[in-house]
Amino acid sequence: MAITETMVAEAAARILTVAETKLPQDIIEALTEAAAKDSSPTARQILSTIVRNAEIAREKGVVICQDTCIASYNVKVGTRAVIEGDIKEGLRLGTEKATRDIPLIPHSVHPITRKNTGTGTGPRIPLIHFDLIPGADYVDITVLPVGAGSEGVSAMKMFAAYDPFNEIKKFIIDTVVSAGGKPCPPIIVGVGLGTHLEMVGKLAKEAAMRPLNTRHPEPDIAALEDELLAAINKLGIGPMGMGGDTTALKVNIEYGNVHTPNMPVAVKIQCWAARRASVRLYNDGTAEYFAG
Repeated sequence: MAITETMVAEAAARILTVAETKLPQDIIEALTEAAAKDSSPTARQILSTIVRNAEIAREKGVVICQDTCIASYNVKVGTRAVIEGDIKEGLRLGTEKATRDIPLIPHSVHPITRKNTGTGTGPRIPLIHFDLIPGADYVDITVLPVGAGSEGVSAMKMFAAYDPFNEIKKFIIDTVVSAGGKPCPPIIVGVGLGTHLEMVGKLAKEAAMRPLNTRHPEPDIAALEDELLAAINKLGIGPMGMGGDTTALKVNIEYGNVHTPNMPVAVKIQCWAARRASVRLYNDGTAEYFAG
């Protein structure tokens, strides 16, 4: 047997539907905790309303937010996986099916003419990133829909190796200050450090989509995440920019080694609706689904 294009399409439609209608449990828990302890009554009310909104979306099978995003997939292919057909085509077909069936607002437009395809797909959309899993006989697919509000206030900057690291911290915090209430806080701040221009944004996205109940395995990085989170939550921007202690739910950092003279830094601002779901497709035709 093999992992077919049809299997990929069906799986993509299903996980995109889950991601768009069911907020991951770790985010629900973080929002609920923040709603219980924020010192601002307005902030507590907003956070409780966000949680209730997520509950209604799950109960009724409707979208969490009217910004139904651009579909984005991380695909990890086992080196022993047997594949028939085109994975990219399967993901495109699955995206179009979910866009029709949920339904989703199709946000994929031409960058110059602004013509909308009406399908949620188009040139280079959905976004697809591939990696390998040595020795595995399966394919892992994770959907990470990308919204516009928080994406629009994200930022990237090329620092020099000799720039003090405090300048990098300032850039991260200033990005949040500049964003203010635009990305519908509370936010998740994903930070990418190092590598190079084409990779650092991907690192920031990976960081923003890391579950909130996990910490970076390296103590120095985890401590920096905590330091930045504390500084950001002292800004007082608060939920929906209305003030309070909960501007961010988490700061997550991912890094990679870098060319000696440079220090690229990317800040991915992610709204509270960090939608994700995944599936594992096996050679024998079975599928294992994971929410969030």
